Amino acid sequence: MKVVWNVQSLEELSSYAEKLLSLFPTPKCFAFDGEMGAGKTTFIHSILDNMGIQHFEGSPTFAIIHEYLSSRKNKIYHMDCYRIKSIREAIDIGMEDILEEKSYIFIEWAEKIENLLPKDIIWVYIRNTDGFSREISFEI
Repeated sequence: MKVVWNVQSLEELSSYAEKLLSLFPTPKCFAFDGEMGAGKTTFIHSILDNMGIQHFEGSPTFAIIHEYLSSRKNKIYHMDCYRIKSIREAIDIGMEDILEEKSYIFIEWAEKIENLLPKDIIWVYIRNTDGFSREISFEI
């Protein structure tokens, strides 16, 4: 089943983040696809807020991986593969091991490591529809 949300403002993101988490109440791996500036990091920030993460470190563009600990002591990962040059580099920095964990994992620019991604990954597509609004879609 395809889910499509039309987000009209930043203020609405929190409720959509909450909806996403309610659809996936157990740890899952998510790949976020969208143009530069589409709102991938912003939506992930809203998701992490809904998970109780109070110290969001921003986009991991340079660090590549940010690890958080939920209030239940579960690991949560936010990865940004924009600067990854090869699958070998991704493996060398430990992405393959992280992807095998039973954790919530949120990945930007996941297409760069597509061969490492789990088969049951949820692809979340974010599209800018008119400069202010966004369309967020994914398959359940």
